[in-house]
Amino acid sequence: MQATILDLRYRMRDVLKALDRRESVRVLYHGKLKGTIVPAGTGSGKSVTEHPFFGMRRNDKRSVEDVMQELRGGRYGAL
Repeated sequence: MQATILDLRYRMRDVLKALDRRESVRVLYHGKLKGTIVPAGTGSGKSVTEHPFFGMRRNDKRSVEDVMQELRGGRYGAL
C-alpha cells in the first residue's frame, strides 16, 4: 500500500488495516518515497544466540564497565 502524509492523517484506519493484513505501507511526501512502515513482528525470526557476534567475548574476564569504558574511550583520548 502507498500512503501520503494526508492519508496518514485522515485515513489512518486504512493504514492500520493494511498493517493488519501484513502489508508494508510506503509513505510518500510530494510523490517521493520517504519511508516504509512494516508490520510488527516481521523480523528475521532468528534467535539472538544465532547471531555471529553472540559470545565473542565469553573468555574475557574484565567487567562490562571496563570493556565499555575501553570501547568508548576517554573524552580527550589517551594522555
